[in-house]
Amino acid sequence: SCDASQLCNCSSMGLDFIPPGLTARITVFDLAHNRIKRIQSQDLQQAVNLRALLLQSNKISSIDEDSFQSLEKLELLDLSNNSLAHLSPVWFGHLFSLQHLHLQGNSYRDLGQSSPFSSLRNLSSLHLGNPQFSVIRQGNFEGIELLHKLWIDGSNLSQYEQGSLKSIKEIDHMIINLRNSNIFSKIVRDLLHSVTWLEVIEIKLAVEKKSLVQNSTRPFRIQKLTFKEAFFTDQTISRTIVLLKEITSLKELEAINCVLEGKGIWNTKEIARSGQSFVETITIIKVIIQNFHLFFDLQGMESQINKLKRLTIASSNVFMVPCKLARHFSSLLYLDFHDNLLVNKRLNETICEHSWPSLQTLNLSQNSLKSLEQTAEYTSRLPKLINLDISQNNFDEIPDACEWPKLLKYLNLSSTQIPKVTSCIPRTLEVLDVSGNNLKEFGLELPILKELYLTRNQLKTLPGAAPIPNVVALSVRRNKLNSFSKEEFESFRRMELLDASDNNFICSCEFLSFIHHEAGIAQVLVGWPDKYVCDSPLAVRGAQVGAVHLSLMECHRSLVVPLVCVLVFLIILLLVAVGYKYHMVWYLRMTWAWLQAKRKPKRAPPKDVCYDAFVSYSENDSDWVENTMVRELEQACPPFRLCLHKRDFVPGKWIVDNIIDSIEKSRKTLFVLSEHFVQSEWCKYELDFSHFRLFDENNDAAILVLLEPIQSKAIPKRFCKLRKIMNTKTYLEWPASEEQQQVFWENLKGALKS
Repeated sequence: SCDASQLCNCSSMGLDFIPPGLTARITVFDLAHNRIKRIQSQDLQQAVNLRALLLQSNKISSIDEDSFQSLEKLELLDLSNNSLAHLSPVWFGHLFSLQHLHLQGNSYRDLGQSSPFSSLRNLSSLHLGNPQFSVIRQGNFEGIELLHKLWIDGSNLSQYEQGSLKSIKEIDHMIINLRNSNIFSKIVRDLLHSVTWLEVIEIKLAVEKKSLVQNSTRPFRIQKLTFKEAFFTDQTISRTIVLLKEITSLKELEAINCVLEGKGIWNTKEIARSGQSFVETITIIKVIIQNFHLFFDLQGMESQINKLKRLTIASSNVFMVPCKLARHFSSLLYLDFHDNLLVNKRLNETICEHSWPSLQTLNLSQNSLKSLEQTAEYTSRLPKLINLDISQNNFDEIPDACEWPKLLKYLNLSSTQIPKVTSCIPRTLEVLDVSGNNLKEFGLELPILKELYLTRNQLKTLPGAAPIPNVVALSVRRNKLNSFSKEEFESFRRMELLDASDNNFICSCEFLSFIHHEAGIAQVLVGWPDKYVCDSPLAVRGAQVGAVHLSLMECHRSLVVPLVCVLVFLIILLLVAVGYKYHMVWYLRMTWAWLQAKRKPKRAPPKDVCYDAFVSYSENDSDWVENTMVRELEQACPPFRLCLHKRDFVPGKWIVDNIIDSIEKSRKTLFVLSEHFVQSEWCKYELDFSHFRLFDENNDAAILVLLEPIQSKAIPKRFCKLRKIMNTKTYLEWPASEEQQQVFWENLKGALKS
């Protein structure tokens, strides 16, 4: 149950006892929400480096006196919500480092006759008390000098010995559940010089006659007093106001979730006679006033409010402030009336001429204001107003022109249902919030605007920078923004923060290129990178924008496709050119014909042989072939039948088929070799066919006649068998002298007959 930092979590495991085998390595031990009933001496003996021990919400009723003796480094001990019937000083005797102690929610009725905390010199926060806790005695807090927080559940506290809390020299914040008003007065007297902020819960104040300060000497320390879930009447609140004036250090009063039973008929004469209040801040939140519509206008309280600087009355059904009373808030700087029932007609009375003369900040959000034009007009009566919040009112429409306070710098119009922005919005603004209004565009000229909030609108692009040149912070979170360009981003020359998170970004190549290469954009974008997610393309939907990298094909599709087409076209063109130059088409067709020929019988049947020889020769040698050789051979006795392409090829038939058929229908193939023959393309094709068909059969059907001397290397290298035959086999050479020509003819005729 322990992690790398030696935090051991054994909570909610149904344990009945502290598990054995603890070591000195453990620093945090969580045993909360189990069924442990007893802590024994040896249970924690080895956990000498324990910093936090959490034992809340068990059933602990018994702790051995030396159970915590070895925990000198313990800083947090939580024993709350158990069944401890008493507290023993011995338990805490060796907890010299303890800072936080939680003892609330047990069953002890008091803290004993002395202090259980006398050895806890470093204690910072102490939580104690329970519904049965009823007695606090002098000496119960001896040994504690300074506390950051003291929380006491004394809802049923019935006995408090005066001076019990005086031993604590300084308390920053004390919270006490208390219903007994007499004990409240005693505690206040004891805390005048020690506590800074006193928070009292569930008190039901009575009409107190005695002074809260009595013989106490100034200066006092208490500065803030908070009442939560308290109950007041007209009589008790009047007397409380008078008594609290005696605490000259008190600057702030709070009332939260309180109930006031009355109509505002306060003893204003007694209040006025008691002198000036020193309170500067009053906060009233969710105060319930029975029959609030019958509540009086607090006439006679004017003298008590002229020094007040901050006033908050929220969620309390306020629907107006009388003009006469409003004019006496002469020092008020901050006024918060959010979540009330103010309407435009009553606002005219609340903000009348010469009312709230020093007011700088006004919050009227979450009321029932309907007219923006009237709201602007009424607030223009506040000559020093700088900040105005009128958000979450349903204005529905916005006029083209409005009259506003001349010094107004901050305006919150968020969630007011305005359909657009117009020149009604003042040019003096430095901060404008128009979030949550379904705006589709923003083009308002605000030359000194520094912060613009456009969250939860329908914007598809960033607003133009030209009308708002001095913007430092811009929020377009949760709009319909798909992307923004480098030009749009850089047009805001003074931009320090841009919140464009939670938009559905189209992760195009241009957008990604800008995001990846723009220096310092991570420091400008709020929520980067977690809140910036791609919505498309589909392949990267849900991925963080900063982590997406598209391929070259995806990024330059419009360029790659034409380039590929051009490349394919060039390759085809190149192949055509090469094929044309080297007659590739011809060779392909020839190969096809040869393959077909290969499937035919190796040698045509005798009845299909029509010629003694097929003669292959160059056109330049046709005179010798046709006038000399043909005459000599075809007029011989017996005559030879020769196949000549000029004479015997079938007209209209493919030349390749003519060549193959002629070779197959001839017993021999007679090649008349010369320099012209080697250079002739047609002769090369005929050699090719003879090479394929005849030499591939390993026979001697070819007769070579050299019309003139020719080197064997002049024959193309691809006709390797023909070259070999010329090198290894005798061939006939046409002689120059007539005497030898007769021998040549005899030899040729013999070769044809063989």
